Amino acid sequence: MWAGLSNYAHALEDDRFTAGFGRVLLFGAVQIPVMIAFATALALLLDAASARWVGFFRTAFFLPYGVPGVIASILWGFLYVPGISPLVEMAHSVGWNVDFLGRGAVLWSIANIVTWQFTGYNMLVLIAQLKAVPGELYEAARIDGASAWQVARHIKLPLIRPALVLTTVFSLIGTLQLFAEPKVLKPLSNSIDSGYTPNLAAYNEAFTSNNQHIAAAEAVLLALVACVLSFGFLRLVGQRGKDGESG
Repeated sequence: MWAGLSNYAHALEDDRFTAGFGRVLLFGAVQIPVMIAFATALALLLDAASARWVGFFRTAFFLPYGVPGVIASILWGFLYVPGISPLVEMAHSVGWNVDFLGRGAVLWSIANIVTWQFTGYNMLVLIAQLKAVPGELYEAARIDGASAWQVARHIKLPLIRPALVLTTVFSLIGTLQLFAEPKVLKPLSNSIDSGYTPNLAAYNEAFTSNNQHIAAAEAVLLALVACVLSFGFLRLVGQRGKDGESG
């Protein structure tokens, strides 16, 4: 039966669902810049490194991306749980009473897992863009006396801007789809509820509460937010690029 917009209204009135949106937006505002910065730094370092070790380190940094999100969350969950985690035990031994799964830390513990998983993938995208830069530009810069830092800042970074935009958009979409990590860590942390992220809220509405209509409305709202943020970011970046060229 056609219910009009009542399912959407019900979804928007759900405090857990809207709180989940706020949570993933905060997550993305911190985690995405950190991850892209790490990926960029690694890409620049490997691009400038000796060819002898580049393949080894490129593979090593990329390997976490090959680990499924569920498995990665289980591995890191072991490192987060007090009593069995060597990481927590080491922190306690130096007087740092940390609870990685507590209310104030669990979101950033999830951010750590996502950063560990996807930094290598983003690094490879940036390296591919760096390899497309003509070598003549580097040679001309070196002849002019440019240092390695100046080459990276004034030549490499501007030329990999499209790849940076691409990885940021993909990361933004991935952040809104956050599901596996909080789902796996939920039994380990009382701070993660059934609506911790929008994706988790829609899943629980569909398969726990058997409210498929509400879950479908929440999924549509999630897709709309992802589209709006992605196109808004692309428009903002495009406008800044035009302003920079005109300036």
